[in-house]
Amino acid sequence: MKFTAIQIASILEGEVVGNPNIEVFKLSKIEEGSEGSLTFLANPKYLNFIYSTKASIAIVNKSFEPEFEVSATLIKVDDAYKSFSKLLEYYNQVKLMKSGIEQPSVVSEGVSYGEGLYLGSFCYIGKNVKIGNNVKIYPNSFIGDNVVIGDNCVFFAGARVYSETEIGNNCTIHSGTIIGSDGFGFAPNEDGTYNKVPQIGNVIIEDNVEIGACSTIDRATLGSTIIRKGVKLDNQIQVAHNVEIGENTVIAAQTGIAGSTKIGKSCIIGGQVGIAGHLTLGDGVRVQAQSGIGKNLKDGETVQGSPSFNYGDYNKSYVHFKNLPKIVNEIYEIKKSITKE
Repeated sequence: MKFTAIQIASILEGEVVGNPNIEVFKLSKIEEGSEGSLTFLANPKYLNFIYSTKASIAIVNKSFEPEFEVSATLIKVDDAYKSFSKLLEYYNQVKLMKSGIEQPSVVSEGVSYGEGLYLGSFCYIGKNVKIGNNVKIYPNSFIGDNVVIGDNCVFFAGARVYSETEIGNNCTIHSGTIIGSDGFGFAPNEDGTYNKVPQIGNVIIEDNVEIGACSTIDRATLGSTIIRKGVKLDNQIQVAHNVEIGENTVIAAQTGIAGSTKIGKSCIIGGQVGIAGHLTLGDGVRVQAQSGIGKNLKDGETVQGSPSFNYGDYNKSYVHFKNLPKIVNEIYEIKKSITKE
């Protein structure tokens, strides 16, 4: 896929300084630029590389005035960083601009779908599934019976969506993720064995949600497991049955959330956090990485540790913990001196 400088400038509303017809077909860091690549200069620390880069096109701020000769064609914009990000988004949209139903694939009876559907090879779409406009479902994906999918959603290769799941608009589900698998419900018997408790609820994912690769979101025992609009989940996250995650909360990789816990809106949860079941975390909560949450948290709390406690107190305690051998020796010396007296 090739783009000329003038085409890129029209997308970014920028000004071309140099050859407007020069073409690029790849992206690069400014220090690693090569012929045919597009790069950008936003951080002054990388200024020297603009004079040595082999990139064919460089996006720069309008305020940039070269002191030496620059071989790359320049595209001048108001904000080089934002413009490059916009270009990345545009490039990604073009790259994902596929449509049509590839074979072999299975589309069951009662399925309805809107315009611009892309269904990759070896996909299975169950009965009575409803799919919106411009949905992309990549190869080897599974969509179970009675699933509802909104507009502009993307399911990357190998995604699995179990029956009855409801997914809103503009959602992205990455490879290997499983949505709607059974919640972890078992009733103990007197002889030590367990009977499985049927999980007959579903999962509801609202608009503008992104779920990273190999994450799992369990269906509710009764009712729904709910991921509210704007939530961003990293890779390898476990969301148990009947959990609710509030709007615009972000959660980093390898976090596990036990059943029936409610997480508020605009929370930030670090990686490898463990959250016990039946808890309530308020709005705007911050949880540092590798923390263990075993109690309710109020709005705006920031915690760390396992079990977690106030972030400031944790840091103060950690200073003493690092000095613990020294403190013990001092106490031992004091004890010895008292004994001698």
